[in-house]
Amino acid sequence: MNILNLYAGIGGNRKLWGDEHEVTAVEFKPEIAEVYQKLFPKDKVIVEDAHKYLLEHYKEFDFIWSSPPCQSHSVCNYFLKGQGIIRFPDMKLYEEIIFMQMHCKDIKWVVENVKPYYEPLVKPQTIGRHCFWANFDINEIKIDYVDIGTMNRQASKDSQRKAIIREAQIPELIDLHGLKDFKLKNKRQVLRNCVLPEIGLHIFKCSMCDKQATLSNKEVNNERQ
Repeated sequence: MNILNLYAGIGGNRKLWGDEHEVTAVEFKPEIAEVYQKLFPKDKVIVEDAHKYLLEHYKEFDFIWSSPPCQSHSVCNYFLKGQGIIRFPDMKLYEEIIFMQMHCKDIKWVVENVKPYYEPLVKPQTIGRHCFWANFDINEIKIDYVDIGTMNRQASKDSQRKAIIREAQIPELIDLHGLKDFKLKNKRQVLRNCVLPEIGLHIFKCSMCDKQATLSNKEVNNERQ
């Protein structure tokens, strides 16, 4: 399968997809793209604007995963408002959802973001603290979440450390903090931006099941004709 992984980060969502697929990852920041390439050497990594790349290359892929920046949609905007920081939500999120609804009907796609501080303009499917807009059904999955916020200053130092670096959630990636070769300015934020590998795999499998069902329906219709 030919897969497009947009706003790839260091590949939390891609971690458990396996190596049998052709994956093209698009990441805007070169230093993050370099880490992704080291973690997934068989993938094709492109340093470019993912939003622009989607528009120009969407027809080339069988499955598209997009994780646009979430900061302007996050509930953190409530706290920022109290600090006098007010900003527009980045509408590229909905641009991509609407674009793929219109133009990717024969391609399996999913757009991921955090639960927003407002009522979503397009109704999503949800898992934990994430929203997913997709053209296939995503089955429920039980995930043992650890609160990754750092608002609880009364928590133990160990709990706060785990919350900050997501050690309890992404053990496959946590050694990033100890690797001198990975020169990232904000490793904490890079890890916090990761989708849990188990969720990435679950959603990918859901898209595959739906794709197989679609193919079966087409075969039945062909036989009837």
